[in-house]
Amino acid sequence: MRGIGVLLRSFNNMNTKNTSDILLRIGVAFAFLYPPINAIFNPDSWIGYFPKFVHGIVPDLVLLHGLGVVEVIIALWILSGKKIFFPSLIAGITIISIVLFNLNNFEVLFRDLSIAMVAFALALNASDTGI
Repeated sequence: MRGIGVLLRSFNNMNTKNTSDILLRIGVAFAFLYPPINAIFNPDSWIGYFPKFVHGIVPDLVLLHGLGVVEVIIALWILSGKKIFFPSLIAGITIISIVLFNLNNFEVLFRDLSIAMVAFALALNASDTGI
């Protein structure tokens, strides 16, 4: 029990705003890192989330992995904590777009709306502190 008390006191001494900001950034970044990594091993699970009208413009794997590169850049930028207004805004818009273009899968994607709101909150917090 003594260890729990020490742990709780250390949490009380932490800068909670900074800690919560880091946790929110990790959460959004994870949502943008997992798909491109998993798409390397299981591309068929991800290509179906693209709207029909973009298929055939370039080969599907180029489309999938091209977006994956963008997702990794967004995630790393958000994790860096440097001028995250734009990547957070882009992240929120991207996730909302995925949900809107896949409303037939809403029972799976509904959680993505929560991630999008976190991304928008990060963008708002960044604009409060100077983009």
